[in-house]
Amino acid sequence: MKVTLERKNTDYLFEAKGASGNSVMIDNKTGDVVQGSSPMELLLMGVGSCSAIDIISILKKQKLEVDSYHVEIEGDRKEVGGAKPFEAMRVHVYLEGDIPPEKALRAAKLSFEKYCSVSITLQAGVDITYKVFLNGEEVE
Repeated sequence: MKVTLERKNTDYLFEAKGASGNSVMIDNKTGDVVQGSSPMELLLMGVGSCSAIDIISILKKQKLEVDSYHVEIEGDRKEVGGAKPFEAMRVHVYLEGDIPPEKALRAAKLSFEKYCSVSITLQAGVDITYKVFLNGEEVE
């Protein structure tokens, strides 16, 4: 896998492209005019989108339709020297549809514990927890 970054201004705005040719704008969020997501925001987005793809795929294979999918990810950072890596992430998955609660929870479990390469890459140093909400109710 390979990506490229090209600087787009005289400050910190970059355009990143992967093999697909699609681009993502990345910027330093401390500037006056922010035109892209920060690298740490992209990391949270990576966890959310990776698990979303897994969960929807797992449910589709079971012939279950997801009417609506929304995810919120919060990350807690700690000071380590001059860096501030994530130490924990909390993911809340919101599903709408005619889906048995146990299947929604199982899909999330499979994603976070077996299939999501992003979560699994981070799991040695970041405590990632998740909750699933189905049709407005938390699934336990």
